[in-house]
Amino acid sequence: MARLPSSVLFCCDQNAVRSPMAEGMMKEFFGRESYVQSAGVHSEMEVDGFSVAVCREIGVELERHRSRSFDEMQQWGDDLSGFELIVALSPASQRLALEMTRYCHLEVEYWPVLDPTGLGTRRDEKLDAYRQTRDQIRERILTRFGPPDRAAGPAGAAKPSARPGAGAKDRPGQ
Repeated sequence: MARLPSSVLFCCDQNAVRSPMAEGMMKEFFGRESYVQSAGVHSEMEVDGFSVAVCREIGVELERHRSRSFDEMQQWGDDLSGFELIVALSPASQRLALEMTRYCHLEVEYWPVLDPTGLGTRRDEKLDAYRQTRDQIRERILTRFGPPDRAAGPAGAAKPSARPGAGAKDRPGQ
């Protein structure tokens, strides 16, 4: 388990499923201790409704998430070199992050995480696939950064499916 970085950027293909889940959980667990954002190689989709639903089950709010790409980040003034750690959740985002940071002294990690978007045909099958992805990301965060402070909120203390229907606390600046 490594120390908690001062800033983390999670990235995936569309910034609609995996990276918003990771951003939301990381903010819920460590939001007051680390600056956390997410981006995608592209941003042509809004946050996925199944991602919102499965994160809500553990008290993580994603409804207000707005997808953005690496290009939009730079247009809006976010400099990738300002992040201490970039976590790529897809091969395409890993390639782009490495390309964009090749002249920066910046750590880029690749966490292979299941893309649930094409799995299942029925709602319950789709939700199970998204829960599996959520739980993979949660486990990677907790393994990499350690357990959150118990004051961090309900998601830090709850088991992945222990609180169906629970809502996250509204925090300023998130």
